[in-house]
Amino acid sequence: MKTHAQAVVIGGGVIGCSILYHLAKLGWSDVMLLERDELTSGSTWHAAANIHGLHDSTNISRIQHYTMNLYKELEQETGQGCGVFQPGSLYLAQTEDREHQLRLQAAKAKLYGMNFHEVTRDEAERLHPLVDFDGIRCIMYEPDGGNVDPSGVTNAYAIGARARGAEIHRFTPVTATEQQPDGTWVVRTPKGDIHTQWVINAAGLWGREVAAMAGLTLPLMPTEHQYFVTETIAEIAALDRRLPSVADRDGEYYLRQEGKGLLVGAYERDMRFWAEDTTPPGFGHELFADDLDRIEENMLRAIARVPAVGAAGIKRVINGPMIWSPDSNVLFGPVPELSNYFCCNGIIPGFSQSGGMGLLAAEWVIQGETRYDMFAWDMARFGDWADKAFTRARVQDQYAHRFKIHFPNEERSAGRPARTRPIYQLQREIGAVFGLNTGWEHPLWFSDTPDTQETNGFTRQNWFAPVGHEAQMLRQAAGIIDISNFAKYRVKGPGAEDWLNAVFANQMPRAVGRSCLTPLISKRGGIAGDFTVTRLADDEFWVIGSGMAERYHQRYFKQVPLPQGTTFNSLTDSICGFNVAGPRSRDMLAPLTTASLDTVDFPFMASRRIDIDGIKVMALRVSFTGDLGWELHCGTADQPRLYAALLKAGEPFGAGPVGSRALMSLRIEKGYGSWGREYSPEYWPQEVGLDRLVKLDKPFLNRDAAAEVMAKPARETLVILDIKVDQADATGGEPIFKDGQGIGRVTSGTYGYSVGTSLALGYVKTATPGDTVEVMILGRPHKARILAQPPFDPEGKRLRA
Repeated sequence: MKTHAQAVVIGGGVIGCSILYHLAKLGWSDVMLLERDELTSGSTWHAAANIHGLHDSTNISRIQHYTMNLYKELEQETGQGCGVFQPGSLYLAQTEDREHQLRLQAAKAKLYGMNFHEVTRDEAERLHPLVDFDGIRCIMYEPDGGNVDPSGVTNAYAIGARARGAEIHRFTPVTATEQQPDGTWVVRTPKGDIHTQWVINAAGLWGREVAAMAGLTLPLMPTEHQYFVTETIAEIAALDRRLPSVADRDGEYYLRQEGKGLLVGAYERDMRFWAEDTTPPGFGHELFADDLDRIEENMLRAIARVPAVGAAGIKRVINGPMIWSPDSNVLFGPVPELSNYFCCNGIIPGFSQSGGMGLLAAEWVIQGETRYDMFAWDMARFGDWADKAFTRARVQDQYAHRFKIHFPNEERSAGRPARTRPIYQLQREIGAVFGLNTGWEHPLWFSDTPDTQETNGFTRQNWFAPVGHEAQMLRQAAGIIDISNFAKYRVKGPGAEDWLNAVFANQMPRAVGRSCLTPLISKRGGIAGDFTVTRLADDEFWVIGSGMAERYHQRYFKQVPLPQGTTFNSLTDSICGFNVAGPRSRDMLAPLTTASLDTVDFPFMASRRIDIDGIKVMALRVSFTGDLGWELHCGTADQPRLYAALLKAGEPFGAGPVGSRALMSLRIEKGYGSWGREYSPEYWPQEVGLDRLVKLDKPFLNRDAAAEVMAKPARETLVILDIKVDQADATGGEPIFKDGQGIGRVTSGTYGYSVGTSLALGYVKTATPGDTVEVMILGRPHKARILAQPPFDPEGKRLRA
């Protein structure tokens, strides 16, 4: 066994083998995989191995389509059969909401050239004569859906990797991973040690244990999962073709042909955890005792839909383990706190995603970035707050509601609250309805009644009117928005300015008391983040960015060494804040401070340390609402006093608390983009309208990449759309068509309460202001017009008043 390698992959399941294959395919031949037992041990060997292309996330759909297409290429390349069956998949909608979901997925499929379309009942009965389609509102067909052979696929990846020079060592358990002073790693095994640049944890059921060797705690929890295979069914045996699979998610089961019978699986409500503390080291190809009573209700629904299931005997039952993250998405990417340690753990639909997951992992390791924005998978979305109790509660919810629709704006309550700030209880008492933001409870909107439960759906819900009241209140008077979840940092020392200029694309403010907006540029020249930087003193700056991306941005900040004597610290936990905004915000704040808030003394993009009702705050004259306003940042201990003072000061003006749902409406009326929606590494500065903030005449992180992409014409452009629609609004991801051709997609959408129309931000190509297009809200076309400027205060007079 070699003693050195460019990368060591730990885990010989389908994901580990795919990563190894793609590393070699992208040019790293000096790589190896270590497997504690035989390949496919753990969860891989007993997987149902269904494959499908469509997902609510566009980028995950792209990855799944890449995977589906890859399997036949693997067979040709390696000579190893993957057991690919693609008779298609039928997707059934029993409810109006499921129909909305399927129609939206069909619209996305059309936009991206994927094959997913509606069929009639007659067509569906011809495709699958065993299904009773009574009560079905809508049927979609994906011709490429099907299943594969788990062992065949895994071995095909392994053969392909070996052919490109990679090594695979079975029965080679990893006993330790030790980082060296230069950032490289030593991986210890009973057969010898390997010195490697990268460690890649793809250890499946043992992902937690392998992570612990590096001092990491991953939010993962295993569960049992059952499916069964029937005896031969005469109607299937008589067919000369394979039946399509059936995705009846309203029935909470999945079903496909297996041999001459049917395979039926379920994610039951009465689920079972397994190995909550640690996965047994000797576990490999074992299964658990059958417990079909737990999935009886799911079975009965499957039998009602496909009566042949009930008439057939059960040939075998598979009850095996799966390992889940709190949101059922993979924990993916380099660990921000370590050098060259990559995680790929907690994969559920492994055979639909294995190829794309392997490709993106190899791109990230070798090239420094993936081609798609995969923050939905990024392990940095969780932090220490995602502890065992939170993980257990969320996994239970995810498993039991595996086929439940994830509605736009939906906030699930499992495991909460995980983190609260001092005013949480007061906000509850005045009617706050909370959402989850990197573990923190934060107000989405305010109800007249405490502990109101919001409804969920694709159409406008019970929060629509209250959010409208908050938005109108701020536009007409003032509003108080809790912005404590913003990420906040202090950079202090003699090299602070030089370091910030080396990290960010814009020139840092030279005058004390001034702020600037600046992008952070990604490896490929896209937008990795947007920040406000304020100079507090000659050697001190504050940096404010996206709270949900704080751990993600650590990777970028670490790439530029801090000058000697200069410090960089996060203030997110120790500092809270409020944005007070609206045309009466100056009048509201004036009685609380001796500082002058007049524009001549406190202009737009200025900052001051001032007192508000005797509380020391850092005041920045900026506002994400697009209206006159100030951000007021205070110590966490002072948050209750400051909030009480602001609420009281607002009463004479009819001002009060405003949640993040109203903020979404206000910023879209102004045409402001948001990181994770409009801003991501996929988009170039000139495409998002931030090119004026990229100063190519100075060095900064990934400057050459920025210069390269900015020398090219924009591929698409961020625009604002006025949509003609009733009862529903765009929320993000909806395709945009013009004259029948797909030209773009929505990134954010809402109702613009102060301008009286439904609005969306999105990216388009081959379209200009004034053009009429169609936005696929609820999967159906709605007329929209591309606006030449934001509908609210396009000249910025209110902002600078």
